Amino acid sequence: LEKMADISLKEAALIVGVVAACYWNSLFCGFVFDDVSAILDNKDLHPSTPLRNLFQNDFWGTPMSEERSHKSYRPLTVLTFRLNYLFSELNAVSYHFLNLVFHVVVCIVFLKVCKLFLDNRSSVVASLLFAVHPIHTEAVGTPVICLISAFLSYTKSKGPDNTIVWTPIAVTVFLVAVATLCKEQGITVVGICCVYEVFIAQGYTLPALLDTALQILRGKGSIPFSMLQTLLKLIVLMFSTLLLVVVRVQVIQSQLPVFTRFDNPAAVSPSPARQLTFNYLLPVNAWLLLNPSELCCDWTMGTIPLVESLLDVRNIATLTFFCFLGSLMVFSLRYPGDSSKTVLMALCLIVLPFIPASNLFFPVGFVVAERVLYVPSMGFCILVAHGWKKLSNKSVLRKISWVCLAVVLFTHALKTLHRNWDWESEYTLFMSALKVNKNNAKLWNNVGHALENEKNFERALQFFIQATQVQPDDIGAHMNVGRTYKNLNKTKEAEESYMIAKSLMPQIIPGKKYAARVAPNHLNVYINLANLIRANESRLEEADQLYRQAISMRPDFKQAYISRGELLLKMNKPLKAKEAYLRALELDRTNADLWYNLAIVYIELKDPTEALKNFNRALELNPTHKLALFNSALLMQESGDARLRPEAKQRLLHYVKEEPQDSNGYFNLGMLAMDDKKDMEAEAWMKKAIRLQPSFRSALFNLALLYSQTGKELMALPVLEDLLRYYPDHTKGLILKGDILMNQKKDIVGAKKCFEKILELDPKNVQGKHNLCVVYFEEKDLIKAEKCLVETLALAPHEEYIQRHLNIVRSKIASLGAMEQSSLPSDGTAATEAKKNSFQNLKEAKSEKTTTQSTVDNKEHSKNKKPTEKSSVDKETPKKSTKEIKDIEKKRVAALKRLEEIERILNGE
Repeated sequence: LEKMADISLKEAALIVGVVAACYWNSLFCGFVFDDVSAILDNKDLHPSTPLRNLFQNDFWGTPMSEERSHKSYRPLTVLTFRLNYLFSELNAVSYHFLNLVFHVVVCIVFLKVCKLFLDNRSSVVASLLFAVHPIHTEAVGTPVICLISAFLSYTKSKGPDNTIVWTPIAVTVFLVAVATLCKEQGITVVGICCVYEVFIAQGYTLPALLDTALQILRGKGSIPFSMLQTLLKLIVLMFSTLLLVVVRVQVIQSQLPVFTRFDNPAAVSPSPARQLTFNYLLPVNAWLLLNPSELCCDWTMGTIPLVESLLDVRNIATLTFFCFLGSLMVFSLRYPGDSSKTVLMALCLIVLPFIPASNLFFPVGFVVAERVLYVPSMGFCILVAHGWKKLSNKSVLRKISWVCLAVVLFTHALKTLHRNWDWESEYTLFMSALKVNKNNAKLWNNVGHALENEKNFERALQFFIQATQVQPDDIGAHMNVGRTYKNLNKTKEAEESYMIAKSLMPQIIPGKKYAARVAPNHLNVYINLANLIRANESRLEEADQLYRQAISMRPDFKQAYISRGELLLKMNKPLKAKEAYLRALELDRTNADLWYNLAIVYIELKDPTEALKNFNRALELNPTHKLALFNSALLMQESGDARLRPEAKQRLLHYVKEEPQDSNGYFNLGMLAMDDKKDMEAEAWMKKAIRLQPSFRSALFNLALLYSQTGKELMALPVLEDLLRYYPDHTKGLILKGDILMNQKKDIVGAKKCFEKILELDPKNVQGKHNLCVVYFEEKDLIKAEKCLVETLALAPHEEYIQRHLNIVRSKIASLGAMEQSSLPSDGTAATEAKKNSFQNLKEAKSEKTTTQSTVDNKEHSKNKKPTEKSSVDKETPKKSTKEIKDIEKKRVAALKRLEEIERILNGE
């Protein structure tokens, strides 16, 4: 056997060439179907995720402890994805290339297995059949390498004179554990090894075993030494298997995954439909191996109608299958010889790896899955190659057998090449599936999702509606219709669809766990409906009731707490929002978005210290959390603590690196530079923000303000022109422009227009009114100036400087009888007012710098969202630090002193 198991270089090259010819086009396919959840959305692939998470989460990155977990524990498979991510991140080519390499290795190892039971030529035929079989386009070869290697290792455990060689057994146990950590099928290789030991290595037949057992029971003989050794080896294998099973059960915490009747209708059907359907699925899988002409990526829901009666004609197929399988088993177990041994090992490879997917011991989440036929197809190929050998040895059928073999290999290779293109994109994959089966609502939904991702909502809606017609009680399909109507801004139709989906939810049965009867994602109907109706301010309480209803159904429904927290913030109930987020954090303390949301709540509660702590916690979990970077930097900036400015700057620099097209980041870097008196740096950041967003209101105003503060008033004018072109009613921009026109360009007419425009917008604007009074005085219209100042004083009777200016004007009017020409020096009062205006402008410009937040809508099939405050950089809300207030007071005192000096000059003192 060892000699026969050698593989020549020509054979290996042939296999590599055939696989490359069949699968080269798979390198051009993207991430589709399960790839989206397993790779694109799986945080366990990211280097920032601790490696231990791979052994705590399922295949999709969900903690095994959570009820929504699929319980597919494959950490080593995920590790290969992570290594791929390190090499090429999310470049699909490298992932597909690695799968191609795995398939080549499996084909070569399989050839080595075939040579244990077939002659050299038949072994190559079996390996080529396996290499080109179209059923493999969906599968991944990683766990199969370990599975076949474990079996090959065990074949070396028999030494001379039937002695036991323990090293290969130890290697086998190790490889079985590795295979099991790659995929659940891996553990089935132990059964294959047991059959090999008893019927191949020891050469027993079933009749011989029964006869020996009877002799021992009758006391007419003892257990042979060779049989004792065999029993010892089997005990070691079975004990290791039992240990693996115990560990696996502990990992899933003795919980089976939650599936619904849509995933596997037969699993929840009554007898005899359940048993008849499960048995019928066996010939269906066998037919896919025999004739892989119509392949489908998803066989759930209504793909295969239930077999509900013994009179169903499909039972004939079931009966025929079991008769054929039974005859092969009788032949292989009853008769000695190489042929029976070959058939027996082929049957082992077909049957045993398929058992976990057979629904015999526990329900699975699919009806038929082509990927689980990867290992069973090995046994099938051995059977075909063995039958071909029998035919080709007969001279009459030799030529026909070779022609048939060539046709099968060629057609299978073409089908595989063509099938690979089906996996190019989600749209091509699910459209190809619809050609095979139009009774699966999930396929119609998935085509709709693919179109939805392309923003083609009108076409997506057609497929979603078709899904509801194929499966009227499909909750997810009605939710998809509702979401698409929402995207098309058809709120009424969206709400109607959500209400239909909600009405299909099963009613709560006292004492029965709700989650066991419905898919967790179906509970999102309450979240989606609440998110829709809360856009109406009058229905906020109704939306809150829906969130609470979802929470009552699943107290561990994290998304409900997150969405409710956002709503409570909108309802101005920050304390209740805090409770909701804290409850969500009890369920998931590793969610950076939750810590971020809690920080927003503390901002609402006027507790910036706690807010900053929670922002920092979010950044510890996710250093690239964009909103946490941005808003924590603004919080540091607004604190007025100069010690925090360097860290604030670093976070903003990190933010603009992540979001280079967001002008808000550059603007706030500019504001930080203004705080640090770094005028040139501030100017550069402001200009960059304006380049990205020419109509950026706050950036335009603050750049103009920066110029006016640094003696570049004339450079500020074109910036102000841009600002007022976009925002003609920008009061502070008009004040600053009028101030510059009056004091720098001596353009009294232009300044007057600015101040008059302000009063058109806001007749009670004290600053604009006062500055217009100064314009009247500069125009030497003292009567109008007096009237204007009287009106201004009525608006702000507490402002002493207005009263003093009024007294000055009145004294000048009184002295007109003695002096015909009397004027207030234009460079006196105007200069004073300029200082005052500059001070006022600074005050209002600073107030424009507020925390920028963006509200993220809670999408219907998304995972975690970020409820945030609705505010904007352009929102002019006074929010000053202690340092800023002191600075303002100093400027006010200085301006009043200048007023007093001018008043003394005017009064001749």
